[in-house]
Amino acid sequence: MGQYDKLPIIFLDRDGTIIVDKVYLNDPNEVEFIDGVIEGLKKLYLYGFKLVIVTNQSGISRGLVQLENLNLIHKKMVNVLKSFGIEIYRIYYCPHLPSDNCSCRKPKIGLVEELLDKIDVNNSFVIGDKDTDVLFGKNLGVKTVLIQQNRELQLSCKPDFISADFISAVNWILKNCNLHKNLNGI
Repeated sequence: MGQYDKLPIIFLDRDGTIIVDKVYLNDPNEVEFIDGVIEGLKKLYLYGFKLVIVTNQSGISRGLVQLENLNLIHKKMVNVLKSFGIEIYRIYYCPHLPSDNCSCRKPKIGLVEELLDKIDVNNSFVIGDKDTDVLFGKNLGVKTVLIQQNRELQLSCKPDFISADFISAVNWILKNCNLHKNLNGI
């Protein structure tokens, strides 16, 4: 794969970043997008980014989230976004406990292994609300945006940008990428 075949990707954390964190969400009827997220995702999508959701879902291993419900939650998210003209390129989830020491739990990058040789590292970003999201981005070699949302976090490494909300994160990304607008032909 040549350098021009690489994909500009926005890796998105799920809970607390694009949907309200309901702690072990197990009901698709409780999916609630955070204010500004749909507008921001539309901007990113129209600009030409592939949107990839990467989420740790240990509630599956804990028996608090049923796999069938997780799939319905993701289907609902995809359908709502599609109704706004936004396509999600991929959704990846790790079902393991932190103590399992698997290779797919963020901040490790095993979950997105199939994408590693496709990432345009100069034009790809991680948006998340936790230290593990920032570390995940650093491990991928892409820029990172932390949405702080009025709380103090202990960070083990510094994100490239700290944002108060999703729209500010999107605006920073659009100023700090080298893409030509509207790569999706829109």
